[in-house]
Amino acid sequence: MEPAKIIAGAERLDQYIPNLEGKNVGLLVNHTSLINGKHLLDTLTSLKINVVKIFAPEHGFRGNADAGEHIDNSIDETTGVPIISIYGDHRKATPEDLEGVDVVIFDSQDVGARFFTYFSAMQLMLEACAENNVEMIILDRPNPNGHYVDGPILEMENKSYVGMNPVPIVFGLTAGEYTKMMVGEKWINKAESLKLTVIEMTGWDHNTPYSLTTKPSPNLPTDQSIALYPSTCLFEGTMVSVGRGTYTPFQIIGVPETIIGDYSFTPKSIVGMSKKPKYMGQECYGYDLSNVQVKNQIDLSYLIEFYNKSKDKEKFFNNYFVKLAGTDQLQKQIEEGKSEDEIRASWQSGLTAYKAKRKKYLLYEDFE
Repeated sequence: MEPAKIIAGAERLDQYIPNLEGKNVGLLVNHTSLINGKHLLDTLTSLKINVVKIFAPEHGFRGNADAGEHIDNSIDETTGVPIISIYGDHRKATPEDLEGVDVVIFDSQDVGARFFTYFSAMQLMLEACAENNVEMIILDRPNPNGHYVDGPILEMENKSYVGMNPVPIVFGLTAGEYTKMMVGEKWINKAESLKLTVIEMTGWDHNTPYSLTTKPSPNLPTDQSIALYPSTCLFEGTMVSVGRGTYTPFQIIGVPETIIGDYSFTPKSIVGMSKKPKYMGQECYGYDLSNVQVKNQIDLSYLIEFYNKSKDKEKFFNNYFVKLAGTDQLQKQIEEGKSEDEIRASWQSGLTAYKAKRKKYLLYEDFE
């Protein structure tokens, strides 16, 4: 028996188009917002839906901006619809941004790791819509890392754009499920007044493997990079390169000294992926993980090994690490020489409580 075809929320036009007719529509979308290869914006305008504004998250509307790169407001050349950047200094839509907008649609492909910022953009838009009496529609898509839950729970004193809520690094929710949790737990202002609709998928649950047809961001080009991302992104808070400036980012790790591993790579500027990568032009040595079997858990073994073999442990971690981890405990545990098993054990009580909370908001059959 063949598995059911996955039909994303965006593809279920009959479920939401009637609600858009006669309304001024805003879109929080990017290059992943596709319906059978055609952009959601183009689909809606072809159906005479009045799209009046586009809100662009990190990496931009077309998805070709580097991580953290400044994105300017612009006009979509195809439709003439104004594009408002909600990344950088202007992360939350203002009342002026939402003026004349009746409903905002969110449709972007996330990867299920807390530090990936599309859900941060979604959360701030949910709050802006709640505060300004604007309806919001979430078009749900699969979570490629939705088959497990793992990592330390974020402590709210470490809240940032790469971690806004008390959830683990791998939270095991789709956009629709995560939205329902944010509203139900009142993690957004005026949550009770938000008019929200989630257009669910069909043919997918938390046991269903999913291979992305469009890379969700410039430096997550493959299924392997996406599977490794919850583990290797932690290296962004260290002196170790995650392979930005190569064609296998988040699949290779290394430093410009021969302390570890037998693999080498030299980061270079790559337009559309990484213009100014760490250690550009320097040969780095470490590991190639592009063919390893990725566990259904965060793998700390490489992080611990690189720290233990580092010649300058005082400079190994940078200030970004605590934001990525969501807690200062992980860095302290590694510095204290704790084993991976000891560190993982310290997460379990938080994960148990989170999993119980998570179950209340699931829209699809769970992996457990």
